[in-house]
Amino acid sequence: MLLRRHHHHRLFRLRLLLLHHHHHQFQSFSTLTIPLSHPTYIIWSSNTSLGKTLVSTGLSSSFLLSPSSSSKKFLYLKPLQTGFPSDSDSRFLFQKLSSLSLSRNLPLFSSHSVLLSSLPAAKSFKPNEFSLNESREMCELGFYEEKKVLEAGRVAPELVSETIYAWEGALSPHFAAEREGGAVEDSELVKRLETRLKEGLLEGGVERGKLDGFCVVETAGGVASPGPSGTLQCDLYRPLRFPGVLVGDGRLGGISGTISAYESLKLRGYDVVAIVIEDHGLINEIPLKSYLRSRVPVFVLPPIPQDPSNDLMEWFDESCNVFNSLKDIMLEAYLERMRRLNEMPRKAGDVFWWPFTQHKLVPPSTVTVIDSRCGENFSVYKVQNKEYITQQFDACASWWTQGPDATLQSSQLQMVSNAGLTHGAPLNRWFQTELARDMGYAAARFGHVMFPENVYEPALECAELLLDGVGKGWATRVYFSDNGSTAIEIALKMAFRKFSSDHGILPELLKNNPTESCTELMVLALKGSYHGDTLGAMEAQAPSSFTGFLQQPWGIYLIIGLHDCKVTFRIFLVPYDVWIKNVNIAHLLTLQEGSEPHGNRFELDALKKYTGRGLFLDPPTVFMHNGKWTVSLPEVFHSATLKPEDTTFRSRDEIFLKSRDESNLAGLYSLYVSQQLSQYSTLSETNKQIGALIMEPIIQGAGGMHMVDPLFQRMLVNECRHCRIPVIFDEVFTGFWRLGVESAAELLGCVPDIACFGKLMTGGIIPLAATMATDAIFDSFTGDSKLKALLHGHSYSAHAMGCTAAAKSIKWFKDPNTNLNITSEKSQKMMLRELWDAELVQQFSSHPSISRVVTLGTLFALELQADESDAGYASLYARSLVQMLREDGIYTRPLGNVIYVMCGPCTSPKMCTLQLLKLYTKLEEFTLVKTKMNII
Repeated sequence: MLLRRHHHHRLFRLRLLLLHHHHHQFQSFSTLTIPLSHPTYIIWSSNTSLGKTLVSTGLSSSFLLSPSSSSKKFLYLKPLQTGFPSDSDSRFLFQKLSSLSLSRNLPLFSSHSVLLSSLPAAKSFKPNEFSLNESREMCELGFYEEKKVLEAGRVAPELVSETIYAWEGALSPHFAAEREGGAVEDSELVKRLETRLKEGLLEGGVERGKLDGFCVVETAGGVASPGPSGTLQCDLYRPLRFPGVLVGDGRLGGISGTISAYESLKLRGYDVVAIVIEDHGLINEIPLKSYLRSRVPVFVLPPIPQDPSNDLMEWFDESCNVFNSLKDIMLEAYLERMRRLNEMPRKAGDVFWWPFTQHKLVPPSTVTVIDSRCGENFSVYKVQNKEYITQQFDACASWWTQGPDATLQSSQLQMVSNAGLTHGAPLNRWFQTELARDMGYAAARFGHVMFPENVYEPALECAELLLDGVGKGWATRVYFSDNGSTAIEIALKMAFRKFSSDHGILPELLKNNPTESCTELMVLALKGSYHGDTLGAMEAQAPSSFTGFLQQPWGIYLIIGLHDCKVTFRIFLVPYDVWIKNVNIAHLLTLQEGSEPHGNRFELDALKKYTGRGLFLDPPTVFMHNGKWTVSLPEVFHSATLKPEDTTFRSRDEIFLKSRDESNLAGLYSLYVSQQLSQYSTLSETNKQIGALIMEPIIQGAGGMHMVDPLFQRMLVNECRHCRIPVIFDEVFTGFWRLGVESAAELLGCVPDIACFGKLMTGGIIPLAATMATDAIFDSFTGDSKLKALLHGHSYSAHAMGCTAAAKSIKWFKDPNTNLNITSEKSQKMMLRELWDAELVQQFSSHPSISRVVTLGTLFALELQADESDAGYASLYARSLVQMLREDGIYTRPLGNVIYVMCGPCTSPKMCTLQLLKLYTKLEEFTLVKTKMNII
């Protein structure tokens, strides 16, 4: 009873929160669901007045007006119509198809409607109803008409022809909307179009699998003509990503315009299944086919009569074969797409080897089929009674790489416009498209060129931006590589060289005296850290799920051999499973050295399991629980001298205050680190020395989204500086606004000698990494011999496409004109505004199913309360909750019993709040299920 009371109390508070946030504000972020039970195509044109509506009419005729077309339904949607009511494409199609059915003596039930219009258009169309209305909003026109051409005993096919929004002026939609009022937000238009798609065909009894339904959405003007908000239509409709037919230009100069329109669509990820042009006697189809290399069929329509009195009946009859062929191509493309979508889960399980995935736990039914991405959303294919494409918010930021929001919302853009910052730019900025365009330019200009001893603009611009951004004030050199793990390997080489040079170890190594023992360099690192998957990076990590013998199965054998009365020592690196299977050691030597030993005796002297090459400290962590931020201290730091204010904070910001450096806890941290380092100093008896400090600043990502006490990390850096130990910051995850600032070093209050960046650096579109260093690090590699240089590199180092994307992303994220989350007050350092609702975060932290909450920058993470045996990376405790979230439009992938939601630096706080509300709702359901299971 008590549990139920608490549950109802939490639901009551959640409802209050929903009311507080005015839930209608989130309607523009609602998930799109596009039916795939029938073909839906979008009709594009390379320019206005090229015959889009004629093509739509011809397709409807081909689909509906044949002896076998009974019970079929064709939906024609015209989202944007200008010049209304004197010009109406939906009325033209309605009237022409009705006339064609009469002329061909075929039954047809057709309807025509206009849903909304501007006030001037409404007054012109229905002057008596709207004469006194002065609204600047779109008017509910509600016009409907129908015609019936019936045949006894036969079911008539059906045409539904609709205009959604109409304006009176024969202008571009954005200009008409500006002059007449009736502004329409992109999200509203797309959502209404989705609704009409669902209602227009599905409610009419179209049966799944029989291809009894067909839909076309006809655009207004050309591919890049603006919609009512100013967004180009090729961007406006991108969340829907309908396959398309492009109506090209058969006139003089039309080849160029058609190719440009085609390339604009392909750049944005659209599929174009066919191109249609009118025959003007210039055989434009020949160069078009040559350019397209038969990838896309080109259809040629007969010349269109120019006499206005011509009813076009003969023209449609003459064009019948072209439209039939076009329709067949479109149906074949639809069926092929559906076949691929349905087969992909099974094929993926047969041929892929997914990373970080136990394949036995992933049946085909749980494989997510991603059709495309738009902004922060996956477009995911699903089958639940009907086939459809739906959206899932990418709450993993695709392994922490993603940065852009889909678009600047019009409400946000109005704020920018009011501040005089748009300078006439389009109302929506599509970062994904801009990245694709700039990368295409780099690929066309440079392809790939090798990097050493060379310079080219993308690499130079990227390096300069890095030094002026994340490296500002400390870094002077940029070393490019291809991913985070290799950036870490490079950083370790840099740090160890610097340490060896500073501590006199380098001359000792150069002597290469085999009789002298050499110093073994180690790292100082934190337990729970993760620095990559390559073997060198793994050695810099404490034993964990990622570095145990199952992942790095190597043991070191010391084999003693007796031969001709001489004792020889050989060390072999061998697989651990060889040892556990008791393979004969003599045979092992044969495998290693290629010769069969005779009369030798070998003994296994020692086996060394993986321990890592480092001193790994257990870090104090910070989290929110029951509304309070708390430092969780390992036992070694427990002390009677500590006060409650040393470990408990009213706000997260207090944790980062530099005034904590004078606290008792700071003294404990420093003393502990100093004592640990003294064991590996030059004065100690061991030949091991700490040659580098490596750590993820503030947040340990793969280790469970733990926030490490910044005071502890600051003391680590201070003590290493005192011992002249180079400091490496692994910012592959934390860099580029991931934690609310461009570099996590800003939060930490100290700078490294070396830092590694990747992931968000390119906006999440292509791999690239950078290792940045000081002049002092660089100088330790300079000399007269090439052998002293850093002999490390990758074939695609500083590739032009990656550097171009990185330069674009770095500038985009820190520009208040393109990232409205940036605080641009000159009196403050540049950072992101708070993205996660404070009340909701507190509500999560008090939930009985949650043991801790961490929120910072673009990250919200929670750890589910689970038994120790069911916690950690391998835990499946959260599996059912993850499935619930995916069904509700949030794609998340847990770290064991840790669930996190990650957005991009440009994501609006409203979008973040929506994800948290969904998460909280599903957490309640998950808790109830778990509670019932425990009771049973």
